[in-house]
Amino acid sequence: MTTRTPHPSRGARPGATRLAFSLALALALLAATTLASIALGNLHIPPHDLWNALTGNGDPHHTAVLQSRHPRTALGILAGACLAVAGTLMQGVTRNPLADPGMLGINAGASATIVLATAYLGVSGQHDILWWSLPGALAAGAVVHLIGTRRGGTSTVRLVLAGAVLAAVLNALIQAVTLSEPQVFDNYRFWVVGSLAGRDFDILWTVLPLAATGLTAALALGRPLNTVALGDDSATALGAKPARTKAAGLLTATLLAAAATAATGPIAFVGLAVPHLVRALIGTDFRLQILFSLLLGPSLLLTADIIGRLVLRPEELMVGIVTAFVGAPALLIAVRKMRKNA
Repeated sequence: MTTRTPHPSRGARPGATRLAFSLALALALLAATTLASIALGNLHIPPHDLWNALTGNGDPHHTAVLQSRHPRTALGILAGACLAVAGTLMQGVTRNPLADPGMLGINAGASATIVLATAYLGVSGQHDILWWSLPGALAAGAVVHLIGTRRGGTSTVRLVLAGAVLAAVLNALIQAVTLSEPQVFDNYRFWVVGSLAGRDFDILWTVLPLAATGLTAALALGRPLNTVALGDDSATALGAKPARTKAAGLLTATLLAAAATAATGPIAFVGLAVPHLVRALIGTDFRLQILFSLLLGPSLLLTADIIGRLVLRPEELMVGIVTAFVGAPALLIAVRKMRKNA
């Protein structure tokens, strides 16, 4: 089945009024979810005590709880933006509306290095895991990228197959190690679900340079991706370089997904669902898609994290599980739209 992405010149961007309203709505939603992420959790804090704690005049226990939510919220904003923008780039480069950062084998690469480091080097703890997961994620993305861009062009088929094969090999390695080392499995199973809990600002500062570089590059790729969406022949005739743009898009998506995965663990469906929501809201102009993905991705991830804190209170449901429940319907909707457009 072939897939078609909307032509950027047809409904590429909304009118000025609708665009301004959509931007205001996205900013308001991000502000609301950020405040809710700080205010809500497994410990209920009355509004009056909440305000006092935020201003530094409240109960010390409440203040400590809120302060523990600050890095969690900040990391949720950063990871949500990275995953959503990476998904937008993947879908634009591959022209496949079902493309997701996981296609690059990044999750499997990060998981494999964590398992090996835990089993044979005695690595443990969030900060040590971060330093081992990041190179694994980047290395896996680089391997898939090199295979998918052989002979001077970007082949979607080669890209998908390379990601699938690499993920299968690495997952087999992970299973072999974890089945033979029960202690490794105990540590690994908490990371592999994906969570914002237990993270501090040190983890955020570690991945921030990588994430900032990727987000900056993504914003610069909006116009070139619009040209590439016209087709390789038309883009070349207009003076563009499709192969270079696709390679830059894949590299940027790899940086973003690696930063998010290393910091929070694998979190599915954010990179798949957000681009579809953005296109429905503002059209197919990649300059706007990337901007709105940067705003709506954090809102979706923070909302899922808040639900995970409240649904089983006083226990928590990891955000990776919540996004899977939310993302499954989004995937079904996307498949139905593809069938209608095919």
